[in-house]
Amino acid sequence: MPKYVDRRPRHQQIAADLRDQIMRGELKPSEQLPSTQQLIEQYKTANATVQRALTILKHEGFVRGVPGKGVYVRDKQPFVVDVAAYFEPSPPGFDYKLIEVEQVRPPLEVVDALELGRDETAILRRRLTTHAGEPVELSWSYYPARIAQGTPLDKKRRIIGGAPQALSDLGYPQRDFVDRLSTRPPTSEEIEGLELPEEVPVIRQFRVIYSDNAVPVEVSIIVKGGHLYELKYKQVISS
Repeated sequence: MPKYVDRRPRHQQIAADLRDQIMRGELKPSEQLPSTQQLIEQYKTANATVQRALTILKHEGFVRGVPGKGVYVRDKQPFVVDVAAYFEPSPPGFDYKLIEVEQVRPPLEVVDALELGRDETAILRRRLTTHAGEPVELSWSYYPARIAQGTPLDKKRRIIGGAPQALSDLGYPQRDFVDRLSTRPPTSEEIEGLELPEEVPVIRQFRVIYSDNAVPVEVSIIVKGGHLYELKYKQVISS
């Protein structure tokens, strides 16, 4: 098998290697990175190339510069998210902004997932979640209009107990869900809304929630910056 040749610019290769060391714990939180001269020697490159690599990591939040001292690994660790649960904005420091609520004809994948008829619409609730004032997640949640129209899901305000309570009150308690997870480059809307650094991919979660008798009652598309999150899975294996 021929040897793989990394054709990315050298500064991107160096940033990728340092990023990997941070994520694997070889470079620990608050630990100082090797000096610029040491990195130049280690990667056999020029000072400008090392500086460009460090700039990428600073923009992504993996490292921080301390004037007169050096560059250090970030103190803040990635959000570790259980994929079996929504990102819950209730812990200290988290909040969300309801951007819009409107009746729409959803994208085709949502139409199919909600089993909507040709002329049926859905109520869209779009929101932005923040942590310590910084954007960390965008979400688009769709509910069949035949269920949600004229209910709290159709109003541009927070819902006491959230969507699960609203659906339960309507006779559609959430019973089950299916997630699809993928990564891709961000859209322009996502770059702006999440204030993403250049070249950072997003994690896209497509969740279909079912009520009794496998009736689909909600589809949520949840987008997170790939530099901020790790996803956690847990599977109980029966003996």
